[in-house]
Amino acid sequence: MGKQWMAGLLMLLCGALQAAESCPDTAAYAKSRAIVADLGKINAPNGVQEAWAEQVGGIEQWATARGQDRDNPVILFVHGGPASPLTPTLWQFQRPLEEYFTMVTYDQRAAGKTFRINPQEAVADTLQIERYADDAIAMAEAVRKRYHKPKVILMGHSWGTIVSMRAALKRPDLFYAYVGVGQVINVRENERISYDYAVAQARAHHNAEAEKELASIAPYPGNTPITRDRIVTARKWAQFYGGMSAYRESSDYFFNGPNLSPDYEDADRCAVDASNVFTLGRVLPEFLAVDYSGVRRFPIPVVMFMGRHDYTTPSVPTEQWLAAVQAPMKQGVWFEHSAHMMPWEEPGKLLVSLLTYVRPLAAPKQEAARQP
Repeated sequence: MGKQWMAGLLMLLCGALQAAESCPDTAAYAKSRAIVADLGKINAPNGVQEAWAEQVGGIEQWATARGQDRDNPVILFVHGGPASPLTPTLWQFQRPLEEYFTMVTYDQRAAGKTFRINPQEAVADTLQIERYADDAIAMAEAVRKRYHKPKVILMGHSWGTIVSMRAALKRPDLFYAYVGVGQVINVRENERISYDYAVAQARAHHNAEAEKELASIAPYPGNTPITRDRIVTARKWAQFYGGMSAYRESSDYFFNGPNLSPDYEDADRCAVDASNVFTLGRVLPEFLAVDYSGVRRFPIPVVMFMGRHDYTTPSVPTEQWLAAVQAPMKQGVWFEHSAHMMPWEEPGKLLVSLLTYVRPLAAPKQEAARQP
């Protein structure tokens, strides 16, 4: 139960927290990666398959775009972490979405490829939520122009929902809609719910080890500072009992997924670990203070995808927020067999939900009428 807990200790600050001292050689996976690349190749004559470094926020940020038809609406998908890029695991779930959307993601500042191509000193003092939100806005502007779209759809996962919600509130004119996947509303409340779930599961399973460790940080979060070590203990057991991936004790499919990615080199894979270490201490204090519960009006349509078993970013605060907020359109969708990893756990429902609730907001009326 060791390495994956360090790898997944936050998932809201998703990914490995230990930098690799040396970069392992994954040449043994080369043939498998070639198969993944061949299957994922976009052959359609009007398709999009490209990656580039976009100048955003004073640095270059690595972007990836894929889709069967460039006339489709664009989704800008803001990854979690803050340093856990989607790029190396897109191959696991995204291909069906690309038939109906041009899917764009980018490695945020100090994440993945972006971490590699910029000097650390250029970003070390810039890791604030407002800066990340401004980056998302600038990326939306760039993508909108690149693909000749009046607006794009904004979607965020986990940490990415913190960034995306702020971006949508600042520049609603850029977005047809906002989609939160594993939405963060109030971090301290999330921590409390996650911890209480872990305690209840430990008792129900007569897990003396878990009960002892959880008792060592009680009351949690309480009035004691929420340190990394306390979060590790709380999240370790919540995730062990299916709070990250429903019905699973671990999420190795995700953490090991980059090994089969044709979009990442070995140095990029190592950069995910290194960038998590680089980023965590710099963003943790501000992250712990996040609270969107006071946002009572949302300027654009908002859709929340909520995992019924999510105890990484628990869904109840999102459900409560959505019930109270005023918006041009709002919709909550429960993923009954998912925890925090909805795109990976229920990719079919993700596609159907996007087609049902989101694509019509961006598509011409005649196109929306043809939706399956």
